[in-house]
Amino acid sequence: MERGKMAEAESLETAAEHERILREIESTDTACIGPTLRSVYDGEEHGRFMEKLETRIRNHDREIEKMCNFHYQGFVDSITELLKVRGEAQKLKNQVTDTNRKLQHEGKELVIAMEELKQCRLQQRNISATVDKLMLCLPVLEMYSKLRDQMKTKRHYPALKTLEHLEHTYLPQVSHYRFCKVMVDNIPKLREEIKDVSMSDLKDFLESIRKHSDKIGETAMKQAQKDKSFTVTLYKESKLDFGKRLFVNRPRIPEKFAIFNRENQTVLWHSLMKHEEDDEEVPGAQDLVDFSPVYRCLHIYSVLGARETFENYYRKQRRKQARLVLQPPSNMHETLDGYRKYFNQIVGFFVVEDHILHTTQGLVNRAYIDELWEMALSKTIAALRTHSSYCSDPNLVLDLKNLIVLFADTLQVYGFPVNQLFDMLLEIRDQYSETLLKKWAGIFRNILDSDNYSPIPVTSEEMYKKVVGQFPFQDTELEKQPFPKKFPFSEFVPKVYNQIKEFIYACLKFSEDLHLSSTEVDDMIRKSTNLLLTRTLSNSLQNVIKRKNIGLTELVQIIINTTHLEKSCKYLEEFITNITNVLPETVHTTKLYGTTTFKDARHAAEEEIYTNLNQKIDQFLQLADYDWMTGDLGNKASDYLVDLIAFLRSTFAVFTHLPGKVAQTACMSACKHLATSLMQLLLEAEVRQLTLGALQQFNLDVRECEQFARSGPVPGFQEDTLQLAFIDLRQLLDLFIQWDWSTYLADYGQPNCKYLRVNPVTALTLLEKMKDTSRKNNMFAQFRKNERDKQKLIDTVAKQLRGLISSHHS
Repeated sequence: MERGKMAEAESLETAAEHERILREIESTDTACIGPTLRSVYDGEEHGRFMEKLETRIRNHDREIEKMCNFHYQGFVDSITELLKVRGEAQKLKNQVTDTNRKLQHEGKELVIAMEELKQCRLQQRNISATVDKLMLCLPVLEMYSKLRDQMKTKRHYPALKTLEHLEHTYLPQVSHYRFCKVMVDNIPKLREEIKDVSMSDLKDFLESIRKHSDKIGETAMKQAQKDKSFTVTLYKESKLDFGKRLFVNRPRIPEKFAIFNRENQTVLWHSLMKHEEDDEEVPGAQDLVDFSPVYRCLHIYSVLGARETFENYYRKQRRKQARLVLQPPSNMHETLDGYRKYFNQIVGFFVVEDHILHTTQGLVNRAYIDELWEMALSKTIAALRTHSSYCSDPNLVLDLKNLIVLFADTLQVYGFPVNQLFDMLLEIRDQYSETLLKKWAGIFRNILDSDNYSPIPVTSEEMYKKVVGQFPFQDTELEKQPFPKKFPFSEFVPKVYNQIKEFIYACLKFSEDLHLSSTEVDDMIRKSTNLLLTRTLSNSLQNVIKRKNIGLTELVQIIINTTHLEKSCKYLEEFITNITNVLPETVHTTKLYGTTTFKDARHAAEEEIYTNLNQKIDQFLQLADYDWMTGDLGNKASDYLVDLIAFLRSTFAVFTHLPGKVAQTACMSACKHLATSLMQLLLEAEVRQLTLGALQQFNLDVRECEQFARSGPVPGFQEDTLQLAFIDLRQLLDLFIQWDWSTYLADYGQPNCKYLRVNPVTALTLLEKMKDTSRKNNMFAQFRKNERDKQKLIDTVAKQLRGLISSHHS
């Protein structure tokens, strides 16, 4: 009876608790729901709780369904009403539109009629007034009007003749009129006005060419680019041997780098013109700008005896414009269009000056233009050095280089020396190389971060050929194996190899059109590639190797990958040789240092493997839990050590693809570290006492380690070489377990003694721990003769060991 009541009370209590938990789940934030659920599983009624939870969920679902059904009909009615309103609104819109269209149509004719009436009345009034006032002096006014028309149309010479005719013929006939006297007084002013108007036209012309310099330069550069394209086309089609004439006594330059000088371009251009008569002509400066104001103003000032004043004014104004043109915008480095506009303005300026030089007599001279060009060249180079240094995009630097080459070629056609521009391009080449290195650092980082560090699997011949096509790999044994099979390296090997080739192509693009010999191009590519390998790729590999989460499997794969990449360096040498046509045996040819990069990365990975293995061993040793005071004799090795040996066996099984020396060194390093750590564990200061039973258990663990060493986890060791890592521990444990102190003390110092590896200091430290145990754990030992004898023996041995230590130090 009482049990039934207790069960019922517990059931009610459990139900109340479950109800409380359900309320907490409904009202608590999901991030804090863990402890609530934990309390369910701490009890034994989680099955009943799940039933209540399902019931609660079904209740909520029914409530949601009721709410949706309740509001559905109202929603449908609202939509129906909206559809009706939309139809009526459309009708109203159509009515308003029709009304507006009719109103506009009806009022249009009235507006036109009113405007015509207004114009007619205005014309009638003006005509009547004009006829009345001009009838008396129509001839004079007609002549004066003719003068103004001539000035308006900038016919300055006829205007001067008309002014003279008006002054001496017409004005004397009507001199009694006041306006005639005004005309006479204005005649000197009119002459000065003609002069000012011509100067104003000149100013307008200067303003016009300032605005059109961009377009003029763009047109000139397009023409130069077109001429160059025609030159290269004719060279390829006619197979003319221009190389012998252009590059006499110079190293052979590949066809893609050949640049024809101005004379040869002219020859080829005239040869090609007859085949291009139907092509669209590119307009020149004279087609874009009217130069007649310059010619008229120059002639007028010459007639008036002020030619020198005009020349000085023109040159002064053009110098000011040159300084404005040569001032680059502050954000020019952000886009290629900024550089292009800057170059177009400069080219446009000097194209205009070149045209003025050849179409006027002495307005400008060659010395003046050379002076302007020297100033422009120095300012342009300084601006390019400054702004190009801000550029971090290699594509923009490459486009800038091509634009500078076109800029130089265009001005060279007009006779301006551009050697300094090409010298400056060699400076930009170094910056381009740095931007490429930064870009490829990111590419390498992405490749290495996304790699799975597993051998590449292939399941068909097509996949196999695809990988071999991306990376130079030959393995007869692998080719004979049936599909599916695996390459020894992972995905990042062919990707890195192809990115190195892409980098070489990118370096090659910059060398085009720079008038460089094949040897210079080859040297530039090799030096840049060396920087890519020894700095960029090396840093990327080192960063991957030093990552905290790097595993042994990944490190092993990195060693294999770098081995194959090292072997591929000779193919990169051949690749560069093929695109530059410079043999590696050529004097002063730079060698690739890729082998050093991959060797260093491999050595770093090997060291990381050794360190990683030692850290794993330390983690296992942290699990060691010896009972140093036990008196029981164990019969099996400790669990932590069994797990450690199993880990080492599985790890060294992965090392099968590694070079033999690396696997052997890793195995020997791990065994030595394990032996050293075990020795430290036995001798550490925290272990103040130990028993013979604890030593027996420790001895079983060391025997497990020796068994692992004898099993040959890595092939290549001779006989018991790997066991020698545990020789110090073995001799120390044998000495204590066998209690063979007479042999140790008698043979100490002899080269062939049984316990040669046992240091007396180590033995004394361990003996002191056993001596303390004998004293403290045997409180009645002084009443037992055997215990007293054993204690006396320990004291005697300890005394003799101290004597050995003292004599050794002395």
